[in-house]
Amino acid sequence: MSIQPYTIAISPFVLEDLRERLGRARWPDEIAGSGWAYGANKDYLQHLCTHWGHGFDWKEQEEQLNTFHHFRADIDGFGLHFIHEKGKGSHSIPILLIHGYPDSFVRFIKLIPLLTQPGPNGLSFDVIVPSIPGYGFSDKPVGPGMNASRVADLFARLMKEELGYPAFIAHGGDWGSSISAQLALKFPHLLLGLHLTDVPARNLVNWKELQHLTGVEKDYLENGRQWYNAEGAYGMLQGTKPQTLAYAVNDSPVGLAAWIIEKFYAWTDHKGDLESVYTMDELLTNLTIYWVTQTVGSAFRIYYESMHHPPKMASGKIGTPAGFCIGPKDLVPPPRELAERIFNVQNWTILQGGGHFIAMEKPQQLAEDIFSFAETLMQKGRSTKAPREPA
Repeated sequence: MSIQPYTIAISPFVLEDLRERLGRARWPDEIAGSGWAYGANKDYLQHLCTHWGHGFDWKEQEEQLNTFHHFRADIDGFGLHFIHEKGKGSHSIPILLIHGYPDSFVRFIKLIPLLTQPGPNGLSFDVIVPSIPGYGFSDKPVGPGMNASRVADLFARLMKEELGYPAFIAHGGDWGSSISAQLALKFPHLLLGLHLTDVPARNLVNWKELQHLTGVEKDYLENGRQWYNAEGAYGMLQGTKPQTLAYAVNDSPVGLAAWIIEKFYAWTDHKGDLESVYTMDELLTNLTIYWVTQTVGSAFRIYYESMHHPPKMASGKIGTPAGFCIGPKDLVPPPRELAERIFNVQNWTILQGGGHFIAMEKPQQLAEDIFSFAETLMQKGRSTKAPREPA
């Protein structure tokens, strides 16, 4: 085993450099009264960056993050960072929580203790939260090809070979759902179940080939097309010229904040007040991780790799039992019938509120849904033993 304990410890010189750069920021003009229509709102961004430079205490956040058990594992020469927290119930099921963009492993900080505490019938979860390659405290890929399929390979080896789990549940949203789907495609013998907060867009690349679409499905695909035309430029840029963008946002903390916070504003169910859902410190902890690790450029590359080296897609329905917990204010909430074309849907939950970052927005409701999904698996006998490994 290559696993070693890991402690987050950022140099004070890096933090001082951040504060100095924030103090030297050059702010562009803005159309009066435009709000967020043209992109990140100047008033809010100045408010946030003032707190980042003068009120935000990274060391306090660092200490809180280090209350979790952090590790790094070397898998074929690649260093993976992950959190590993053991369940406290009489029966624990391993669950792999996979984040997306533009968040990081901190997506799950509020969810972890809800899953490790005993729930119904003494059930709890052994929670493993890795940082996707190129994100956070995992290594940055040094060559091309680190798409969702390659990430799934690393995570499967982490779970089985390094941590010794014969089978587990995979949960994710955004890239986390795409990586989870790849785990089910490539390693079905390791998967007890899939629990997702969206239908991976990459599983729907053959939309034109889908037959006998219902009216609801056609509406969903049209809404998705309209959303992509209006909001998808970030993905096209990150998928085609990520290096060009990286120079700007890696060098300027204000640029980094604008690029990421605009997505939190657009993708969160906040009714016009972002801080009604997240504290500024939560938003800035995620931003600071990108800044101090200089990983925003490497985080972009999974878009490029998936566009230029697309992973295998399902030719039929993925057999692994799947549960979905959907935020009604997510980018384009999918209908169940379309999800059922791809996944073996056992549980389907539409929350009363919430957007793209359900684990941060509605952690209690998400935890309850994960427990409910695990109960479904137990009733079907899926959680008592690993599925049979293919010959």
